[in-house]
Amino acid sequence: MSTKIHLANDGQGRPLRLILTPGQVNDITQAPELLRGFAPTHVLADKGYDSRALVAQIEACGAQAVIPPRSCQQARPFDAKLYRARNAIERCFGRLKQYRRIATRYDRKDAHFMAFLCLAASLTWVPD
Repeated sequence: MSTKIHLANDGQGRPLRLILTPGQVNDITQAPELLRGFAPTHVLADKGYDSRALVAQIEACGAQAVIPPRSCQQARPFDAKLYRARNAIERCFGRLKQYRRIATRYDRKDAHFMAFLCLAASLTWVPD
């Protein structure tokens, strides 16, 4: 069994919201929860979040969806230059996975894993 971490972060790579799901859950199912309560100007996501419904929801909030289309979908324009900034989320995951307990998931219970994940996420907000 595996666990997926869904993460929303600010433009500087600091985590804002974390959601845990079983590994077989599709990424797109968690997108509305990740976006709720935020007023972003841009939403950068990978191809796993490409859907017309999500793009419409993002644009209804007044934000720009910067999501590359999946290969099986009709190509729609997206800002490739702005998409390069998506590495902030990858760096955020990298900082969280510096903690061995997160990288290898020793905890049996999701609540224990989430607690340590929140602790590690809060430590990323502390300046060096």
